[in-house]
Amino acid sequence: MITLDILSDPICPWCYIGWSNLARAMEARPNHPFTIQWHPFQLNPDMPAEGMDRRAYLEGKFGGKEAAVRAYAPVVEKAAEAGLKMNLEGIKRTPNTRDAHRLIHWAGIEGRQTPTVLALFRAYFTDGRDIGDRETLLDIAESVGLDRAMIAKLYESGADADDIAARDTHARERGVQAVPTFIVANQHAVPGAQPPEQWIAIIDDLNEQLAKAQEATPE
Repeated sequence: MITLDILSDPICPWCYIGWSNLARAMEARPNHPFTIQWHPFQLNPDMPAEGMDRRAYLEGKFGGKEAAVRAYAPVVEKAAEAGLKMNLEGIKRTPNTRDAHRLIHWAGIEGRQTPTVLALFRAYFTDGRDIGDRETLLDIAESVGLDRAMIAKLYESGADADDIAARDTHARERGVQAVPTFIVANQHAVPGAQPPEQWIAIIDDLNEQLAKAQEATPE
């Protein structure tokens, strides 16, 4: 198997689209060699802990309402192509995602990382829920089979908050400037929301390389 590290943020629409495209490719190639691991990258590391009004955030980021609408037009188009229904108008707040990344980390320990990431994507982009709110995060944890009471205790203890921040910083120091970023076998970076066809080509190439390596290995 080959590790595919995914750096993402659960409030990043391109991360959701990128994963959907990758998932479609893996469905088309069920013999894919990937073992998935998710890693933290905060789009807004300086976001207040309580988050902020979504409209104010977007208009401030893009320079007004019309510019924000233009910036998100490709998101709507590519989400539809990826088979995703995003209720962008239903999102009322842009959260700080450090606690969401902590949940993803803990889910990884229990082998439930990808279902947790997908639950966060759906909660934010489809249901318009505030994934910076701890009760919401506890609901999500419980929905994917994690121990709600244990996750609550971890949040209260401050566990892994500094580690998430350090890993985010480390990613930036390695040159990651945007997400999603996919890293194949800790060697090759695949940036952005690539179409399924691109991932199918990558999977086919990797499988061919693995088959040749196996043939060359003496018994």
